[in-house]
Amino acid sequence: MGTPHLEISGLGLSFGGVAALKDVSFTVPRGAVFAIIGPNGAGKTTIFNCISGLYRPDGGRILLRGDDLVGLTPDRVARRGIARTFQNIELFKHMTALDNLLLGRHLHFRAGVLRCALFGPGARREEVAHRKTVEQILDFLDLEAARDQFVAALPYGTQRMVELGRALALEPALLLLDEPCAGMTAEEKQDMIFWIKDIQEDMGVTILLIEHDMGMVMDISDRILAINFGVPIAAGTPAEIQHHPEVRKAYLGNDESVSRG
Repeated sequence: MGTPHLEISGLGLSFGGVAALKDVSFTVPRGAVFAIIGPNGAGKTTIFNCISGLYRPDGGRILLRGDDLVGLTPDRVARRGIARTFQNIELFKHMTALDNLLLGRHLHFRAGVLRCALFGPGARREEVAHRKTVEQILDFLDLEAARDQFVAALPYGTQRMVELGRALALEPALLLLDEPCAGMTAEEKQDMIFWIKDIQEDMGVTILLIEHDMGMVMDISDRILAINFGVPIAAGTPAEIQHHPEVRKAYLGNDESVSRG
């Protein structure tokens, strides 16, 4: 877990003269669950948007396995092995769960538009292979019951799991989870914790996580970065973050909230 997988140094970004990120630096070890915490508006999702190519930072470097991602378009970032989920669920709600996951395979399709339209033997073989991968993900996440249902008809927590499945369909080396437990029930949150740990341990995926549920963060994270007003204020293990005075002051509030989430 000591090998750097993602290295961010000196990241800065401003909107209309207002600094959203100021000299943000951190390293995510290979195979770790790394959490970013902070109040609303602290810049957490802005970091994700810089990593995934939606925003181009004003300065700094974003290295994935030593390759700089700054300046790459989102599709080229995805091809480097980065997938993400969003605060607000971004699914095609009038498509089935299966079809949504198949969309996550788009970067792995080799057949062009014409070959797919003609649906010759090569395209059919490729379709079968991609469907097999998607079926394995549905089985892994216990989503078989949702397989052929339209996403709009699924419970909110199940939609969250479908979005997670679509990200996994990309076969990422780095998975960005933006508040994966937002809006979930306590039982659904426990299930999400279970799946995140399985994705880390069984699939070997490095995970970068944004989450407001401090109980979850402290339970599953190997390391944590706390930011406020776009500025890092602390980084360390969950135990170190729990006892950091600046973190308590900026975000966690008091000793009880730190320990109980």
